[in-house]
Amino acid sequence: MQIPLQITFQNMEPSPAIEAKIREKAEKLDRFHEHIMACRAVVEPIAQHHHQGKLYQVRLDITVPRGEIAVSRDSGLNHAHEDVYVAIRDAFNAARRQLEDRLRKTKGKVKAHETPPHGRVSEYHPQDGYGKILTPDGREIYFHANSVLDDGFGHLDVGSEVRFVEEAGDLGPQASTVRLVGKHHVAGP
Repeated sequence: MQIPLQITFQNMEPSPAIEAKIREKAEKLDRFHEHIMACRAVVEPIAQHHHQGKLYQVRLDITVPRGEIAVSRDSGLNHAHEDVYVAIRDAFNAARRQLEDRLRKTKGKVKAHETPPHGRVSEYHPQDGYGKILTPDGREIYFHANSVLDDGFGHLDVGSEVRFVEEAGDLGPQASTVRLVGKHHVAGP
């Protein structure tokens, strides 16, 4: 960090142990993301319950190039935050996730959703409740009628294009989720 870590205790006495834990977490975050310019942490008890102890809120303001990360772990009904160390952990975990998202965006590695595998029905046995899918690479994948979504099993024919999720079955690969591709979505395998 270019600017030293700032730790503030509001409505409570400063604690060297809590401060040490925040410094430890901030150092780990700084090693993870080398461009952190400044970090400010605020620890505050927010409520007194009759049967439980105080709940703690931990706020983090982290300055990075071209922006700021703000985390406010408002404990709300999270009784795990009666332990200030859990509240600190959760706040720094949230900050790390935001920093990871920011890094992915700046590096252009935004998560892209993959298209599920596709194929064509090569065998169809409606009376027995199963069929097989031929994939573009020539493999045959078994599927059961219960794996076909939206009650689509009765609408299948040999040659129907489908998308599916493959998993290992007892007798080899099988499709766990099969969806009939509509005519307006048909793309050759």
